[in-house]
Amino acid sequence: MPWFEDVEIGTRTELGSYTFSEEEIVRFATKYDPQPFHIDPEAAKAGPFGGLVASGWHTAATWMKLMVRTRLGERAAAGDEASSEPAAGPSPGFLDLKWPTPVRPGDTISYSTTVIEKIELRSRPNWGIIRSRNEGVNQNGELVLSFIGQGLVQRRT
Repeated sequence: MPWFEDVEIGTRTELGSYTFSEEEIVRFATKYDPQPFHIDPEAAKAGPFGGLVASGWHTAATWMKLMVRTRLGERAAAGDEASSEPAAGPSPGFLDLKWPTPVRPGDTISYSTTVIEKIELRSRPNWGIIRSRNEGVNQNGELVLSFIGQGLVQRRT
């Protein structure tokens, strides 16, 4: 992650894609979101989506997995230069979380993040907040996940 001052609004990063299987949808939801339309394919047919769908939390957790993988890959590619990078990563929370289209077994979701805002912190002058629009889009181009993420990024002294 670059210094706060070096982050440019509008920078978009592709995080990769992930295909959701029925087995994985059921396993995740059984553990974390055990509603019938997430864990029981037969019961889900009579549910609000007409079939089994992934938990929204599953789609968000997958975004996080791909974000961390991307950031770690960037650090590994930087090699020795990574040791001089600023601290980054803690988040004060997110805004405007939406799951507009359900994720079904076999769907492949492509994730991205785009910097939309930089906030200088008066209370912590060595830090700033980077806000990013984060999205997941299925193989049909339909938005399945969106939220505004916030991350603290160190500023130059």
